[in-house]
Amino acid sequence: MDTPPPARSSGFVGALCALGDGLLASVQDRLELVTIELQEEKLRLVQTMIGIGVTMLLGALALMFASLLLVGIYWETARIPVLVGLAVFYVVATVTAGIGLRRFLNRLPRPFEASADELNQDRECLRPKR
Repeated sequence: MDTPPPARSSGFVGALCALGDGLLASVQDRLELVTIELQEEKLRLVQTMIGIGVTMLLGALALMFASLLLVGIYWETARIPVLVGLAVFYVVATVTAGIGLRRFLNRLPRPFEASADELNQDRECLRPKR
């Protein structure tokens, strides 16, 4: 036998039930938003890591073959200055790339920014009006 659900009482208990239901619905919405943002951050991280890996691999191969070509061309006449110049170039390029990466990471949006904004709006609604 199925028993019917208990009837909602009116008055104070009904208001408390409605308030609890509203709070739970709000928490559920916020959790869903956090879940969506977490998935987006994961996807962005994976895409970034793949891009960095491919770029590093191709860049390293290009630099290696260019360096071998230069050293081979100047093997008889100036191999030491060419090797020193290449080493200086690689150090400067590494520092420049590191600075660029730091600037890029500083410009990225904060993770879960939309969730934090929604929670701040919720808090504003719950604060007493002056």
